[in-house]
Amino acid sequence: MKPVEVTRGDSPIVLGVPHSGTFVPNDIWTKLNDNGKLLADTDWHVDKLYSGLLPGATMVRANFHRYVIDANRDPEGVSLYPGQNTTTLCPTTDFDGLAIYHDGEEPDAKEIESRRLVWHAPYHAALEAELSRVREKHGVALLYDCHSIRSVVPYLFDGTLPDFNTGTNNGTTCDKQVETTVVDITEAAEGFSSVLNGRFKGGWTTRHYGKPETGVHAIQMELAQSTHLQTQAPPFAYDEEKAAKLRGHLADILTALDKLAARL
Repeated sequence: MKPVEVTRGDSPIVLGVPHSGTFVPNDIWTKLNDNGKLLADTDWHVDKLYSGLLPGATMVRANFHRYVIDANRDPEGVSLYPGQNTTTLCPTTDFDGLAIYHDGEEPDAKEIESRRLVWHAPYHAALEAELSRVREKHGVALLYDCHSIRSVVPYLFDGTLPDFNTGTNNGTTCDKQVETTVVDITEAAEGFSSVLNGRFKGGWTTRHYGKPETGVHAIQMELAQSTHLQTQAPPFAYDEEKAAKLRGHLADILTALDKLAARL
């Protein structure tokens, strides 16, 4: 299994999809306990959700599961949210704080570094290459990092998550016009709730690549999975009717950003 799959387009928009992959190599799979093998923390169907919404958009998708290694974590292991519960570069617990490995089978430092080289590094090499390519073509690149999560995860946040969670690390990862464009559309989306820089302010990918002064803008969208799944439990089936409604708003966002990029 290749670590990363790239669908290349000519738009300045690059879609990052680090968490929809479900591939786990057999040597890691056998170390996971029954809870880990549920792969419950997948960003279920996010690649399908965004597919075809903006002709010309590039998509960079990690094929491996985040339990192998998390492509949206600092490779040095630095926490994104100091003082808050979160998962690590090579998580050993799920989003409920429960163990995902058999006792004693958790990866050590040597194993984590091996996984970084085999999986994490190729994903980011591909993402960086695509951002460089579109910036060279257009003078600007806009990374839109695509995510989803269960709407209720007490270990990570209180209450119910809004439907649209836009993250720009408090306005530092993109031009203000990018942030405003997305927020205006999410706030106007009838029947949906939204927040800017709430619990999810943008992960390592958004923070690492989002340097507006260099012509690379980045924004993260964390969707509550209640917006596009039949149920937020196994088998995590895609809901075509829900997704169709959501995809209309996502298409509006990407189309507006594509037009905006020409003016940045």
